[in-house]
Amino acid sequence: MPKGANLPAIAAFNETVVLDAVRRSEGGLSRVELASVTGLSAQTVTNVTRRLLAQGLIREAGKQNEGSPGKPRTLLRLDPAGAYAVGVHLDPTVITCVLLDLEGEVVEHDRRPSPPDGDAKETLAAILEAIGSVLATPGVDAARVIGVGVAAPGPIDAETGVVVRPPLIPGWNDFHLRDELTSATGLPSLVAKDVISAAVAERWRDPAGASKDYAFIYYGTGAGIGLVLNGEVYTGSTENAGDAGHVLVDPGGALCACGRRGCWGESVRPQRLVMQGIWAGVLEPPGGETVVDGVDLELDVEVVDTLFTQLTAAADAGDGRAAAIVDRSIRNTAFYLSNLAALLDIDRVVFGGPSWSRVESRYLEQLPGRMAEIDMSILTHPVLLQGTAVGEDVAAVGAACLVLDETFSPRVGRL
Repeated sequence: MPKGANLPAIAAFNETVVLDAVRRSEGGLSRVELASVTGLSAQTVTNVTRRLLAQGLIREAGKQNEGSPGKPRTLLRLDPAGAYAVGVHLDPTVITCVLLDLEGEVVEHDRRPSPPDGDAKETLAAILEAIGSVLATPGVDAARVIGVGVAAPGPIDAETGVVVRPPLIPGWNDFHLRDELTSATGLPSLVAKDVISAAVAERWRDPAGASKDYAFIYYGTGAGIGLVLNGEVYTGSTENAGDAGHVLVDPGGALCACGRRGCWGESVRPQRLVMQGIWAGVLEPPGGETVVDGVDLELDVEVVDTLFTQLTAAADAGDGRAAAIVDRSIRNTAFYLSNLAALLDIDRVVFGGPSWSRVESRYLEQLPGRMAEIDMSILTHPVLLQGTAVGEDVAAVGAACLVLDETFSPRVGRL
């Protein structure tokens, strides 16, 4: 964690250092402990905590007496109502909006379908309605809402807040999302890639740093990966890390948009599994359309989502054809993760995203065994596989956490 400095000119930096130390503590810290943890002088800590108390960002939370003589120490903790952040997740299927308090807890959330045609202006209107809904939460002081974070499919231009050319939603090409949101809400806004936001949310639930190296597999309309390496979320040079879907796992498999066959991302995405279900006769083609084996139908995102739910339910109910389709995606994922874990030397993989809950039980039941079957020359250590503790709103939560982090986490650049 960055260290503070005893210089009045950088008081704002010292405030973020103290606030970050309080956030990362499990039960709060006394002023004496804060001086020890941050490297600031006792007087500086006293001055900083006085300002943070006045701003309503921290609160006194009882006394601490470790059995030694002397005056009990007053514990300082975050005040959850001290600040709020809005997080929005834009998936081609669903728009999710959350309101987080200063402790990173979800105060309210709103979920609604994305416009089926992916029109940018219609999507923006739906986002603004969702934001208005969570900001109207009783007991929330709107003046304490510090900003809006948006998790969007990549690629993005993080500097300008532009969604560049997302392959699954061409209607958002070169959309100036950040500026549009700031103009409409009056709140500072930022845009981040969805897989990075999901990894951020998972990292915020582990502030003490117990998990240093792990991967977050995001499973929504598409699939991607967020990485936490040495305790930090890896964003890449342009903040577009995570487009890992083009690893070959199934030679001769489905044709990917990149022109190759058998890419992992294409082999597991819900639309691909739905089409396989239609070709196999597990699912009825919508509207009685004529089906040609191997030829994709034009399906909007709502139809895909409904049929994907039907497919996974059929697999869980014992339909052998549906099970074979889902299980093939699990096999491909096992091969992908084995190589990933060996490459990065990670021992934990977390799964989440809007489509994850429908395959979670089947994936977590089968993946460990399938990975164990893989040649140990590829994977030489066990890997813990688990679903996210954050829930389906993980990318939206991560986007809001980025706002909190951008505002309150210490950085040398603040000096």
